Amino acid sequence: MRADEVTKGPVLETRGLTKEFCGFTAVDNVNLQVQEGHIHALIGPNGAGKTTVFNLLTKFLPPTRGEILYRGQPITSKKSNEIAQLGLVRSFQISAVFAHMTALENVRVALQRQLGTSFHFWKSEKTLDHLNDRALALLDEVGLREYADTLTVEMPYGRKRALEVATTLALDPSMMLLDEPTQGMGAEDVDRIVALIKRVSQGRTVLMVEHNLSVVSRLCDRITVLARGAVLAEGDYDTVSRNPLVREAYMGSEAAEEAAV
Repeated sequence: MRADEVTKGPVLETRGLTKEFCGFTAVDNVNLQVQEGHIHALIGPNGAGKTTVFNLLTKFLPPTRGEILYRGQPITSKKSNEIAQLGLVRSFQISAVFAHMTALENVRVALQRQLGTSFHFWKSEKTLDHLNDRALALLDEVGLREYADTLTVEMPYGRKRALEVATTLALDPSMMLLDEPTQGMGAEDVDRIVALIKRVSQGRTVLMVEHNLSVVSRLCDRITVLARGAVLAEGDYDTVSRNPLVREAYMGSEAAEEAAV
């Protein structure tokens, strides 16, 4: 249990969340509770429905049935931009920064969005100078101050993902949804991103989809395992990793039996 955990109701909750596509059930009656101050992971084999759940939570997809609540208030009918304004902000599995802008400019664009001025691209760059101090502070927070004037396309992949975290922080989230934050990274970049998530999660709640179980074991307070769109198991890492149903979902029944011996 984290020292900054607030023992109240869940900050994010789903009740009977279901998504069907032409008769196929991608998300099946998912009841999820994310506690304030936790880093909570959604894991599962390929096709388990993890990213679809993220799309439902952030309203990129409408649910077929079920309810989503944020801080006790229903948000099922709200639009994605309204969700973000409430402090529930998502980063994406594929880096969503502008390749031919510098790191500083990318963060400044995110800050413009937060201030409601994101469409003022025709204005003189000097009119945005008042955002520089905050943008540089955010770059410093994610360890990218030295990359401030570097075009994003020229940055190493792991640094681009860190920049994406900075642009997410620019929206001042109270809860961050991170979709595969370490996907495609080497060990050194993974370690850097794990440290970064630990740092930026202070005072925030994080829900993350993550395929790297080593990352999950190092970061997460609680884990929800999905299989075929439904919740298979839930608990801390030790509890979940010893669950024979989870082993079978990841490795197959025979391998799971051998691993349990």
